[in-house]
Amino acid sequence: FIAKKYTDDHEWISIEDGVGTIGITDYAQKALGDVVFVETPAVGDVVEKKDQMGAVESVKAASDIYSPITGEVVNVNEALADEPSLINTSPEEDGWLAKIKLSNPEEIEGLMDEKAYAELCASEEEH
Repeated sequence: FIAKKYTDDHEWISIEDGVGTIGITDYAQKALGDVVFVETPAVGDVVEKKDQMGAVESVKAASDIYSPITGEVVNVNEALADEPSLINTSPEEDGWLAKIKLSNPEEIEGLMDEKAYAELCASEEEH
C-alpha cells in the first residue's frame, strides 16, 4: 500500500513499508523554473517534521525543502547532484530528494491528500 500525501509547502511524500520518499511537487517546480542546484540531506541525518532538510535553487529563486515527517534519512537521490533538472522533468518520480524512515507514522494523517492539495494550488493561483 502506497499513500501519497502533500504539504502546504508543496512537498510530496509517498509511504511504503515505513519509509517515506520525499520530493517537491510539479506545481512547485513550475513556480521555481529551471532548477540548477539541489541540496539534499545526508544519509543518517535525523529530521523533525517541518525542519529544513534541503534546498532547491533555480535560475530565478531558491526554495528551502521542509520535511513532512519526523525520521532518519536512509537514502538520498545522488543523481540530482549531476542532473538537478530531474526536479523539472520528473518532480514526482525520478526527481525525488530523500527517503526517510518514519519515526512517527501518525504524522501522515495531518497531511493533505491529492484532492485537498489540488484545491490548495487552485486557491493560490487565484491570488
